[in-house]
Amino acid sequence: MEEDQQQQQQQQNLNYWGSIPEEEYYDQQGIKSTKSNYNSPRGLSFFTRSWIPITPPRGIICMVHGYGNDISWTFQATPIFLAQMGFACFALDIQGHGRSQGLKAYVPDVDLVVEDCLSFFNSIKQNPNFENLPCFLYGESMGGAICLLIHFAQPIGFDGAILVAPMCKISDNVKPKWPIPQILTFLARFFPTLPIVPTQDLLDKSIKLEEKKTVANRNPMRYRGKPRLGTVTELLRITDYLSKKLCDVNIPFIVLHGSADVVTDPNVSRALYEQAKSEDKMIKIYEGMMHSLLFGETDENIETVRQDIVIWLSDKCRVRE
Repeated sequence: MEEDQQQQQQQQNLNYWGSIPEEEYYDQQGIKSTKSNYNSPRGLSFFTRSWIPITPPRGIICMVHGYGNDISWTFQATPIFLAQMGFACFALDIQGHGRSQGLKAYVPDVDLVVEDCLSFFNSIKQNPNFENLPCFLYGESMGGAICLLIHFAQPIGFDGAILVAPMCKISDNVKPKWPIPQILTFLARFFPTLPIVPTQDLLDKSIKLEEKKTVANRNPMRYRGKPRLGTVTELLRITDYLSKKLCDVNIPFIVLHGSADVVTDPNVSRALYEQAKSEDKMIKIYEGMMHSLLFGETDENIETVRQDIVIWLSDKCRVRE
């Protein structure tokens, strides 16, 4: 009896949307989807997904998830919606995340992650089915930071970027206090994979609605341990670098941030908007919204953010045409 209940619960939790099998759910949503593995030039295997409109796509969106997340659970909600809006979306689980190769939640070198993403995204852009389509970057949290690094690595490779609560600086609300960062940096030289960094539960601080916290917490691929020393010191290095390079950003972008975000700092997004070289830039600060803008908020709030993204994308596609 107990075993039957466990099996029934597992079936109900098959996906974030419930027990409906993937292919059937995608059909219901009016899109096509594929999943596969991609081998990067440095020899790592990455799990990838695509979400494709059933009509000829208006553009390509290359997507990067955040720390501890993956592309197979609630992250899917956004590319499914964007595919319904006519955009072909592609993403991979970065090193140490989801179903990709690497020690869970260990990111020893973000620069290599940038190379992995660029290699995969460039392979998509070379597909004859997507020739001459506008191509955009999309990143959430740490993924937003990675998108900016991709832009620096390939300044004219993309037509724009959608930056959702980008981690250009780790918020002081979750960043360890002095002298802990200095101690952690020292320890990371000797024990980089050790999961001992003291931090608060990011899921609880990211998602507003309790029922959505429950759904997010069911993710079987979610990393539940403490952050690893090497990952934290690398994120501190990258965010420190980015905070000094905001003035060099020269890509059309929209940055979206909740005013109540305590994981990444909305003031840094304001600084990005003010300091970036880009002539074509837009910022949206949503009063009272938290870190998870596109899943953790009320459906009404999510729809507001989605429409802002679609309007921006449509405008960029018209300019390209």
